[in-house]
Amino acid sequence: MPSPLPPPPPPLFLLSLLLMFFPTTLPQPTNPQPGTMPESELDTLFRIMDSMSFDQEDWRSSYPNPCSPGSSSWPGIECKPGDEDSYMHVSRLDFGTPPNPSCKKTATFPHLIFSLPFLQSAFFFDCFTENKTTLTVPTTGLMNSSLQQLSLRSNPALAGPIPPQISLLKSLQVLTLSQNRLSGDIPSGLFSLTSLMHLDLSYNSLTGTLPARLGNLKNLIGLDLSYNLLSGVIPSMIGQLGLLQKLDLSSNSLTGPIPESVENLGSLFFLALSNNGLTGKLPLGISKLQSLEYFIMESNPVNMPLPIGFGSLARLQELRLSNSGYSGPIPPSFSRLTNLSTLSLQNNQLTGKIPVGLGNLSHIYHLNLSKNSLSGVVPFDAGFLSRLGKNLDLSGNPGLCLNPNEAYNVKVGVNLCNNSSSSSLISQAPSSTPNQMIIIFLLQAISSWILSWITMS
Repeated sequence: MPSPLPPPPPPLFLLSLLLMFFPTTLPQPTNPQPGTMPESELDTLFRIMDSMSFDQEDWRSSYPNPCSPGSSSWPGIECKPGDEDSYMHVSRLDFGTPPNPSCKKTATFPHLIFSLPFLQSAFFFDCFTENKTTLTVPTTGLMNSSLQQLSLRSNPALAGPIPPQISLLKSLQVLTLSQNRLSGDIPSGLFSLTSLMHLDLSYNSLTGTLPARLGNLKNLIGLDLSYNLLSGVIPSMIGQLGLLQKLDLSSNSLTGPIPESVENLGSLFFLALSNNGLTGKLPLGISKLQSLEYFIMESNPVNMPLPIGFGSLARLQELRLSNSGYSGPIPPSFSRLTNLSTLSLQNNQLTGKIPVGLGNLSHIYHLNLSKNSLSGVVPFDAGFLSRLGKNLDLSGNPGLCLNPNEAYNVKVGVNLCNNSSSSSLISQAPSSTPNQMIIIFLLQAISSWILSWITMS
């Protein structure tokens, strides 16, 4: 009877023999060289560069290690080390503005940028000019996106809607899509990006209304939706943007009044609402906006007296209210705006005299009161008239006239006053009497005689 076979060696014994005779057959852990990028990320980067720019015939050959310390990389790229690995990762890409890479005339929006997992900033200026392209955001893989700034400006071939998937970019702090040809409604999901600090969608063809969800953007500092086709009213929820410093809604088709809630925007220093269809009285609480430096609300059918509350805005530098149907007198409280540099009230229905105190505004350099129904003597002295020069326009007010004593070499669009009207000017010097004229003549004669005697001696 044959003897039984010996039992097979244990697996650990076989593994020991394998490692003894073939020590190099198993892969060993290695650390990446300094400046090394993951190969997949490097491949994505070069695909983006080759599709966007002709500046290099072959970007991979020209810059094989674009994030390596000490090796040359192109302007417009920035890299950072990973927090959880030893690799370098692309954190910023800029295109269009020198010295950054220029863009091909045939370039289209590179959606592959969203495949760079550590990318924080992407800028495209004047890149998409000929081939029509759209802003494309993938529907998956963005939950952990690092993108904080996305800027596409002055791209005439960038058209179509803002994709709703943009709401997946939860880390976005700055979104600039200005001066393109975007159309359609602003996607409601965009107002769920609560990290946003600056939102600029100006100079497009966006339509629809401003949703109440706008009030969700509590961290917003700058909001510019100007030069679009937006309609409807300004939602009262805008008053919840307590950190807002700049608000520009000009050149749309907005209607109704400015909501009372704007009085809560205590940080606001720039407010522009021109070229809309806004009506009704200005909020009483507008005088609470003590940080306001620029109030620009021209060409709206307001049709009301000028609010005296503007005189309480001590920091105001520019006040532009032209072509809006304002009536009645210019409030004397405007003379308290000591930081004012520009006051534009032209093409309204203002009446009465120009407040004398406006002539004491030492910082003003542009004053336009033309095309109203103002009357009386212009209360500005020669120094004020000469300082403003061509930046002063009083034309189109038939009832205004200029004091001849102050009108030396100054053209402001009004005629000289006759004797009866100029005598009513408070600041005008009184006319000299005959006795005063004789005394002046004698003093001049004595001075001439003394001067001649000194010269001869």
